[in-house]
Amino acid sequence: MNLTETRVQDQCSNGGVSSFTQLLSNLSGSPGSCLEIGNGEQDSVSMPLTQQASIACEKVKQMKELSKGYNIVAQSQGNLVARGLIEFCDNAPPVLNYVSLGGPHAGISDIPNCGGKSPPAYCQLLRTEVYTDYVQDHIAPSGYIKIPTKMSEYLAHSKYLPKLNNERPNQRSSIFKARFTSLRNLVLVMFQGDTVVIPKESCWFGYYPEGASTPLLRPQQTKLYTEDWIGLKTLDAAGKVKFVSVPGKHLQMAQADVVKYVVPYLKNQPR
Repeated sequence: MNLTETRVQDQCSNGGVSSFTQLLSNLSGSPGSCLEIGNGEQDSVSMPLTQQASIACEKVKQMKELSKGYNIVAQSQGNLVARGLIEFCDNAPPVLNYVSLGGPHAGISDIPNCGGKSPPAYCQLLRTEVYTDYVQDHIAPSGYIKIPTKMSEYLAHSKYLPKLNNERPNQRSSIFKARFTSLRNLVLVMFQGDTVVIPKESCWFGYYPEGASTPLLRPQQTKLYTEDWIGLKTLDAAGKVKFVSVPGKHLQMAQADVVKYVVPYLKNQPR
């Protein structure tokens, strides 16, 4: 059984996500479901990610068809909810294979669409008040905005990504790491023309060094990897991580690439 997680400002009932879920089912020959959280589009923006992950956890535990394990394909922000399912969800069925499409795993250093589609007040709050309780509790993307020159504020006040990535030295969870390293396969897809995930290498867990906005570090150069905070290095050493780069803008994936990089992991393979 496969589960699809939606992205920010999206919902299962719209044509794009439901069509993508159906496409994956058709191509893989495996049944699939789209996991809706709250009322969809609005809650994807305004509900804090901690709450989104908690709701997703309870829904998954109620889906009897997932009881023996399931695969996840997640898009954009939905990847952080998906990883919450893997790391935070107690007494839940195991996630077997996890395919991440354009996921901001290491955070984003800037807010996309500011000055464009996003309302000015929204952008102003995220730029100036991102680490306040109010913004953390009311704007979901604030949970993974990581300004590299404000790491002390980020670690102290960001309510989601530091926990998910085991970034706080005195709060690292061996349980989160063990659950993440239990994956059979981790497929990290980065879009070469991505201007939504900033930097796009965050899709591979690449990011900037603490306290500076240059240089951009490859995932294997980050402390998250070298010190193995969540088990990414362990998975990679076991040959279970696929770092995939595809042409196109954010989430614009050719069907041939879907067939090549996604579909093989939607059939439960033996270990």
